[in-house]
Amino acid sequence: MRIHIDADDLPGLTCPSAGNDPVHRNIHVAVQRRDRPTELLTPQPGDANSATWTLECTTAPSPTGIDVRGPYVQGRPGQRFIYLSWGTVDEAGAFTMFRRAKLMLDAVPSEVLDAAVRSGLLVGRLGLTDAQGTPLCARVVPPRITWTAESTAQQRSES
Repeated sequence: MRIHIDADDLPGLTCPSAGNDPVHRNIHVAVQRRDRPTELLTPQPGDANSATWTLECTTAPSPTGIDVRGPYVQGRPGQRFIYLSWGTVDEAGAFTMFRRAKLMLDAVPSEVLDAAVRSGLLVGRLGLTDAQGTPLCARVVPPRITWTAESTAQQRSES
């Protein structure tokens, strides 16, 4: 199965400081690889019109439902999630993380996940700017993200 993350409403290239934190400039967002926080999938600038990522995954039945695994899937069975890491990118291209959002896979409705296993594609759609106008962070669950099962043919025709 594939998981396709389709994001819009990015917050821009600058993130205001919180308290004594510095202003973050040239911010980007990417999917973080499990157990390798410096390995990021396709960093996107914070001022992009949209950002998309497609993750290859495997699924297996488990006592809690369907267990989703893959190189970019974090957490234990029944508590799986995908990290979207926000960071600054310096002149040399180095990414320094300052916050993350957790796209909670355990919050995908079971009927949607079952259908995605059959169709081969789970799609998550979300906006990446929070209510304060800064990069979305913390746990992300519906209705902040909408999960649907789609066919892989449908994804190819939309690309």
